[in-house]
Amino acid sequence: MELRQFASLVAVVEAGFNVTEAAERLHVVQSAVSQQLARLEGELGLRLFVRKGKRLVGLSAAGEEVVRHAREALAIRENIRAIGRDHVDEAVGVLRIGTTHTQARYVLPAVISAFRRNFPGVGLEIHQGTPQQVVDMAQHDQVDFAICTETLGDYPALTALPIYRWNRSLIAPRGHAVLSHRPLGLEQICEYPLITYTFGFTGTRHMQATFARAGLKPKVVLSAVDADVIKTYVREGLGIGLIATTAYSEERDTDLVSKDLRHLLPWETVWIGFRKEKYLRRYQQAFVDLMDRMTGENGRVNVAVGGG
Repeated sequence: MELRQFASLVAVVEAGFNVTEAAERLHVVQSAVSQQLARLEGELGLRLFVRKGKRLVGLSAAGEEVVRHAREALAIRENIRAIGRDHVDEAVGVLRIGTTHTQARYVLPAVISAFRRNFPGVGLEIHQGTPQQVVDMAQHDQVDFAICTETLGDYPALTALPIYRWNRSLIAPRGHAVLSHRPLGLEQICEYPLITYTFGFTGTRHMQATFARAGLKPKVVLSAVDADVIKTYVREGLGIGLIATTAYSEERDTDLVSKDLRHLLPWETVWIGFRKEKYLRRYQQAFVDLMDRMTGENGRVNVAVGGG
């Protein structure tokens, strides 16, 4: 049994059982992948895949177990390689980050700038996606770190560390009637069309539960995964917006007014997660430390502690 057989197996699964795409990911010809899979099934004496004719459509029960162990074996190989690279040159490599738009747009730039000053020989990749997508990337070691609001501790394959807490702000065009309410409560927010994050993003489940406990249902007329899109449609007059407080900029959003809602809505936590068995190279651990040191409440970044 060889690691390249495991690599072919995992690549096929991650390519949606498309052997051609798996071969492209592995930079080999399609027949080589098919041969590796056939050899692996032959050595094990069992079928790893569910087939429809000649086409692979899924994994057998045994295949699910084998894939899990294959991923672990490949992760161990990568850890050994990482240890070797750290001893040869600890400041050269590629840092792969999976995260959501809000983190990539509003929180990470200052952290990454500080990181680049400390590790100029390390390349960077930022992979944006939904919280579930970036969690899946981390679980499959397609990224080194997942950074999102989801409770990463719920995923047994990941080590999860809390980075900072955040809350939401209401945004509205200057002069909007909602801004005249003193005090502003959940009831007043429900009087107006609302634009906010798509369900499953940035803690919307907790926000909806807060309204439900108060016997209220906000009039959501549009949802989006991107705070900048929410601001665009607030400017177009479709409604008032609820966004992460860190996504509002006094310098850039001068046509909008922001009202902090920390007294009304629950706090959320941004986590950084990585595979539990993952060997963290020196620059990877340094990135985690920077995230922890530089980010404060509501994702505000303290550039002064970034180092250099």
